[in-house]
Amino acid sequence: MKASATIHNHFDIAKIDDRLYSAFIEHMGRAIYGGIYEPSHPKANKDGFRTDVLELVRALKIPLIRYPGGNFVSAYKWEDGIGPKDKRPTRLDLAWRSKETNQVGINEFASWSEQAGIEMMLAVNLGTRGIEEARNFVEYCNHPKGSYWSDLRRKHGAELPYNVNMWCLGNEMDGPWQIGHMEAKEYGRLADETSKAIKAFSKNIETVVCGSSNDQMKTYPEWERVVLEECYENVEYISLHKYFGNSSHDSLNYFSKIDETGRYIQTVAGIIDFVKAKKRAKNEVFICFDEWNVWYHNREQDHQNIQTWDWPEAPALLEEDYNLEDALFVGGLLNEFIRRSDRVKIACIAQLVNVISPIRTINGGPAWAATIYYPYQFASLYGRGTALNVAQSGPTYDTEIAHDVNYLDIAAVVSSDKSELTIFAINRCLDQEMDINLSLLGFENVKLIEHKIIGGNSNDARKFNTCDNPHHVIPRDGKGLGVEAGSIGGKLLPFSYNLIRLSI
Repeated sequence: MKASATIHNHFDIAKIDDRLYSAFIEHMGRAIYGGIYEPSHPKANKDGFRTDVLELVRALKIPLIRYPGGNFVSAYKWEDGIGPKDKRPTRLDLAWRSKETNQVGINEFASWSEQAGIEMMLAVNLGTRGIEEARNFVEYCNHPKGSYWSDLRRKHGAELPYNVNMWCLGNEMDGPWQIGHMEAKEYGRLADETSKAIKAFSKNIETVVCGSSNDQMKTYPEWERVVLEECYENVEYISLHKYFGNSSHDSLNYFSKIDETGRYIQTVAGIIDFVKAKKRAKNEVFICFDEWNVWYHNREQDHQNIQTWDWPEAPALLEEDYNLEDALFVGGLLNEFIRRSDRVKIACIAQLVNVISPIRTINGGPAWAATIYYPYQFASLYGRGTALNVAQSGPTYDTEIAHDVNYLDIAAVVSSDKSELTIFAINRCLDQEMDINLSLLGFENVKLIEHKIIGGNSNDARKFNTCDNPHHVIPRDGKGLGVEAGSIGGKLLPFSYNLIRLSI
C-alpha cells in the first residue's frame, strides 16, 4: 500500500488555539472522589489531592478544564460546596443516581487546578436555576472584595479572586434526559440574558452556549440555528458533544466516524455563518467541542447499574478499559480537530480521571495511563502552533458512515517559534504496511528529531493497560523513516499511530 502527501510551509489552515487540548471533569463516579481527591491515600498531599494523579495530569500540559458538569450541573447548587466541610450538605444527584458529599467544591477545585497548572472553565446551572444564581457564582469567583459574595469567598480562605474568564451556559439543554430541559428558543433567550449579566463583571469573560448533545439528535441542526438567533451577539462559542464506540468490532467503520465528525463541525460552522449573515453581526462565534471521547465498552452495563443501585457515594462508573484501537481513534480525532482548527478553538476530552478517561486509579492504590493518554499527550505537547493543509493521495475505503475514507490519517503543525514541524500520521490499515512519501515544500534544513510509534499490529487491537501491567500499549521509538531532499520516505507499520518531529 502506497500513499503520498504534500505539506507546504505557507499553506496555513489557522493558528491553533492551545485550548484545543483541554479537558473536562464532572462530579460523577470516581472522577473527583477517588480520582483527583482521596485524603486517605498514601500519596495524598495536605489538601487531599493525589500527587500521583497530579503528576500524570501535569505531564499532559492541559490548558483549560471544564467543571463541574456535565449532567451533574443541571441540578447543582454551587453554594453547597463552600464553607466549612463539616457543615456542607450531602445531596442526591439525580443525573447519576448517587450521593454528593460536597467535600470538593469550587474553592477546592480551584486549588487543585492551580496545582495542576490548568485554568478553569466553569459551568452554571441553567436547568433548575437561572440568572441570579449564575451572577452570584461569578461574583464569588471573580470579584476582588467589598461585596457580599466576594467577601464570603475571602472568609472561606480564598483572598484573591479566581478570575475565571470562560463560562458555560448550562449543559446539553437540548436533551430530554437533562433536568430542566428546554426548547431551543426558550433556552436561547435564557442563555442570552445570562451571558449579558455575567459579562457585566468583566470585558474578559467569554461564554459558551449549548449546541446539540450530538449530531444524531432529532432537533439537530435546527437547535443551533434557533439558539444562535437568540444569543449570537452575546456569546463567543457554541458547544458540540459527541461520543464514539465500536460495538460491532469493525475497525474501519469505527475510524470513519472521524470523517462523520468533520461533517458535524462543518455543518455547525455553516449555521454560525448563516446566523451571522442574517443578523448582520460583526462578532465571530467559534466551536467549543467540550465533550468528546470513546464510550462504549461498559456503557450498556453501567446504564443498567444506575437504574438499580441505591444512591452510593462515588461508585465505579464508566470506567472504560481503552485498547490500542481506541488510542488510534483518539489520535485520529485530534487530527480532525487540528484540520478544523479554523472553526474549533476549544475541545475537552471527557473526562480526565477514571470516568471515560485517559487516567485511571485504584482507591488506595496506584494510578496509571490508559492507552488514549499517549496520543492526547503528543497532540498537547507538539500540536501547538499553526495547522497546515496536507494534500494527500492514496488508497481509500467505503463504509456505511462515510465514503472515500483515507487509510492514511494525517495532520501537520508548525510550532509557534517556527523551529519544528510535527506530523501526526496513522496507518488505519489492519494488515498492510504503508509506503509513504511526504513532500515538504518551503522548509529548509529539515532533520528528523524523533519518530514515536504506538501499535503496529492489529492483533494487538484489543490490548489495554491495567493496574498490574500499565505498559501493554505505550509509545516506542519508530524505525525506517528517512529525510532526504525535502521529503520523508519510509514505511508506517499497519494499525499504527506515528508522531514524527522535524527540526526546520
